[in-house]
Amino acid sequence: MGGAVHILVINSGSSSIKFSLFDSGTPDSGMGEPRSLFEGEVTGIGGAKAEFKFRDANGRDLSGGRKEVKAETSIEAIGLVVEAVSGQGLAKGLPRVEAVGYRVVHPGAKLDRHQQITSAVMRDLEEAVVFAPLHDPAVIEVIKEMMERFPDVAHYACFDTVFHETMPEAATTYAIPAEYRERGVRRYGFHGLSCESIVRQLRAEVGFPFPKRMVIAHLGSGCSVTAVVDGRSVDTTMGLTPTGGVVMGTRPGDLDPGLVLYLLRQMERKVTALEKMLNHDAGMVALSGMPNDMKAVREAAAQGDVRAKLAVEIFTRSVKKAVGGFVALMGGVDAVVFAGGIGEHDARSRAEILSGLESFGISVNSMLNEAGGDAIRRVSASDSVPMVLVVPAKEDWMIAVHVDRMARSVPAGVVETSG
Repeated sequence: MGGAVHILVINSGSSSIKFSLFDSGTPDSGMGEPRSLFEGEVTGIGGAKAEFKFRDANGRDLSGGRKEVKAETSIEAIGLVVEAVSGQGLAKGLPRVEAVGYRVVHPGAKLDRHQQITSAVMRDLEEAVVFAPLHDPAVIEVIKEMMERFPDVAHYACFDTVFHETMPEAATTYAIPAEYRERGVRRYGFHGLSCESIVRQLRAEVGFPFPKRMVIAHLGSGCSVTAVVDGRSVDTTMGLTPTGGVVMGTRPGDLDPGLVLYLLRQMERKVTALEKMLNHDAGMVALSGMPNDMKAVREAAAQGDVRAKLAVEIFTRSVKKAVGGFVALMGGVDAVVFAGGIGEHDARSRAEILSGLESFGISVNSMLNEAGGDAIRRVSASDSVPMVLVVPAKEDWMIAVHVDRMARSVPAGVVETSG
């Protein structure tokens, strides 16, 4: 493919599907980076009321007034996505989809790079379900359905783990018997597409030098902290699965293995029940007794809710420990970067996480920190040696970048099928 490629990006979860349509641009046109044309999402899949949103790059609503929709399964939800990107409804005249890219959480032990989806790759993804039974099955189902609906275009899997393939063996190895390590049990790390998008944005940013050593705190419903040297991951808080690391919205972060065994015995060895609890009913929701909404938890804490206040303190403390630990690991830091829903929009969390790290030369300008914005911005004080930055996570854009690269490496008209 020598010209522009129109790329559909699918970012699916257990109860939602986000989608974006990108124009990749052409190398000789000065448009070297993909740009978003349209984006949308289906949320509440499987619930009584699902919601559908679709808009163009200028924010114009293209959903045709259909806010509430029927989407009891991911297959029904994908049908809405296909209808939208096929130019039905208000979004008439959309360019033809020429490639499809998917965010896949866990590649398993055999896949270590982004790649075109073939029958062999699908078999490897099926095997990877054992590592991510709550994440991978939904996206596998979506991929199969989309490959049937778009049989004449190439489909690509982009993994959240690939950015962390540069971690040294000392960072990826668990202290468990070799038998299990040989089966692929290791620390993989996640939020890699977010981290890579941040590195790519900062390399292109003018006005300050690219930071040699940085800590990236991706804080949203899922949270992780990553140590990056020269743009390469050297360590991260998540491990075999996205459940470990710092405290998250519905996940507990790191736990004493003995506690997991205790919980398993209390649940009469019901692994499925424990898995659900650790992924959906732990973390901030367990501490606060409230829904997974940091803004609401902070409001409750401000009004004197003791549980909410403790939840916030435990969360920011766990992230602070991770940031400090990685600064020590790297022998210093040149930038601390916040991304994700909380990282980008919760000024108090940023301030509380960095409070007490003045010995590392880190200080925040409260006025800059409180100011909003959707672009890259510096919130550190003028005398802060390391920069403190807020950078939007652009996972879908990063997927489009990788799909564009892979699509251009395949001769025009060639599509590797799954069958």
